[in-house]
Amino acid sequence: MSEAHNEHESLIKTPKQLIAAVIAGFLVPIVIIVLLVNYVGNNALTGAGSSAMTEKAIAERIAPVAHVEVKDANAPRVYQTGEQLYKAVCAACHASGVAGAPKVGSTEDWAPRIKPGYDDMLKIALAGKGGMPARGGTNPDDVTDYEIGRAIVYMANASGGKLQEPAEPAAPASGAAAASGAAAPAAASGADAGSAAAAAAAMASLKTAAPAAASAGGNVDAGKKLYDTVCMACHAAGVAGAPKFGDKAAWAPRIATGIETLHNAALKGLNAMPPKGGAANASDDDVKAAVDYMVSAAK
Repeated sequence: MSEAHNEHESLIKTPKQLIAAVIAGFLVPIVIIVLLVNYVGNNALTGAGSSAMTEKAIAERIAPVAHVEVKDANAPRVYQTGEQLYKAVCAACHASGVAGAPKVGSTEDWAPRIKPGYDDMLKIALAGKGGMPARGGTNPDDVTDYEIGRAIVYMANASGGKLQEPAEPAAPASGAAAASGAAAPAAASGADAGSAAAAAAAMASLKTAAPAAASAGGNVDAGKKLYDTVCMACHAAGVAGAPKFGDKAAWAPRIATGIETLHNAALKGLNAMPPKGGAANASDDDVKAAVDYMVSAAK
């Protein structure tokens, strides 16, 4: 009987135990409710009313992939800084000292080059020297002499030099140019209307003939031009593992991978070769044309 009586005894025997049981009876459900609310609130909603349906999210999803940027041809030109041009073009060789290029940051490499002065350094950069093509492979229409000078100063000063920034070129007088342009046709018509008409006819015939000539050999010419100004810096002598121009043995395994693979490697870069061979301003079509030109020379 005593054992049966003990089984039915209450677990709460003192007032303290009773108070603790009451408090636990209130706190435990509250803690569980708080945890459930936090769990539900932290889960991302995917249905209607979720963050994916906000105005900003919807605008980002329906935004066009491409956009048109209209620039004013008469607006003043914004020149690249020396650092910007260095990173876009010069770093391809000067960051690591490829093909004998003086490595940026090396006072030993730059000291003998800085000594003759800024003007001599600019002449060398514009004309090209050794493995470096003229203007570092850039186009005068895209990169001015002033910007190349700024890049020289940036690299030299980062390598122990103390050169002054070149003076920014003066903006052309658009009003005077427009006046002279307007006066020229008037003078021509007043002097000899027949000659002006003949000249106009000749110009028209040249314009109609130009597309045919471009379609016939435009790709070949563009490929050769890019090779002569950029690619030859490494491919002419096989620098840094580049397949040498005209070397059939070096090109054969690469040609076997397919022309599309070669195009992608040239556009995206491979091993020591940077994307587009360092010619950041070159079009994809011109880069592909340069690859085709080198491949044709190795077949």
